[in-house]
Amino acid sequence: MQITGAVLEEIGRSRPYAESKPITVSTLELTDPGPTEVLVRIEAAGICHSDLSVVDGNRPRPVPMLLGHEAAGIVEAFGNEVTDLRIGDRVTLTFLPRCGECEGCATDGRLPCVPGTAANEAGVLLHGTHHLTRDGEEVKHHLGVSGFATRAVVDRASVVPVGNDVPPEIAAVLGCAVLTGGGAMLNAVQPDDGDSVMVVGLGGVGMSALISALAVGKGDVLAVDALPDKLERALELGATAVYTPAEVAEQGIKADHVIECAGHPKAFETAFWATKPGGRTVTVGLPHPDARSEVSPTVITGQARTIIGSYLGSAVPSRDIPKFADWWRSGKLPVEKLISRIITLDQINEAMDELADGRAVRQVILFDGAGEAAAA
Repeated sequence: MQITGAVLEEIGRSRPYAESKPITVSTLELTDPGPTEVLVRIEAAGICHSDLSVVDGNRPRPVPMLLGHEAAGIVEAFGNEVTDLRIGDRVTLTFLPRCGECEGCATDGRLPCVPGTAANEAGVLLHGTHHLTRDGEEVKHHLGVSGFATRAVVDRASVVPVGNDVPPEIAAVLGCAVLTGGGAMLNAVQPDDGDSVMVVGLGGVGMSALISALAVGKGDVLAVDALPDKLERALELGATAVYTPAEVAEQGIKADHVIECAGHPKAFETAFWATKPGGRTVTVGLPHPDARSEVSPTVITGQARTIIGSYLGSAVPSRDIPKFADWWRSGKLPVEKLISRIITLDQINEAMDELADGRAVRQVILFDGAGEAAAA
């Protein structure tokens, strides 16, 4: 079938992207799902730094590639080995499929799936299949999803049903921003009663960590960012106090546990030095592979400190996404307040500029027909 999607043509074009246009909205051919795969009509897709990292070259991937890894939509068809979905189900798509059999999958979320990671790097689906072409030329899948499109074929392992009462824009953001930031809170930080939590970097992932820390409600929740607008938003969401990185350093502000969500080496250093003795520094950000930070081994040893790397929130999507959906239903997790702008697919290059400039928390593409399942 024919679909419309946002294809990255070339990595590393100059900014502003609104002028250099590394991404084109194209007509593509999408083939039918295989035995373990699902056809999803995309309703909403969030724009994440992991998309920008491919565009700017921090995370090189094969091109041309149909971008987008944080998305939600409606099941339209599936292969004969898929027995637990129904046509019309609203699902969240996740970029870390789990085979359930490898060493990574045996760690209960601590390590990513080995075959899933290899497939993501190659631009194919979990079992090595490929479904996208344009004018006869192969177009790569992005992180097993390629959600910046009207439809997608994904592996069943990339799909989590969330219930048709969850609006598509909320369901989309659950799949990466909330799963990464909130998952880090649940699975890596695991605060005790009275423990304070600090979040460094208030993009979509950082704000998700913030509202998840507030939902857990163990102790004070502190927020750190260089941009005043983001600090103001953090206060509106319920942060106990907010600081710039300079204020953290100058005033010696510390917390029991600190989550770094900016993906920058200086942000990691801020997070490390702001962690109290005996506390955890959890990093979920992904800076350029060549980036380096300085920390003190003496401080780590002498203060019994722990540094934890948390990829996709150390999450098991099938376990954790329904939990966050329930938190949203109960009013504990105001995901809608993280959405800073609703856009259309043809605004994708401009949206990358907004993200690169740090102005956006979460921009979400809404496609025609979004929300029809809930209204039916």
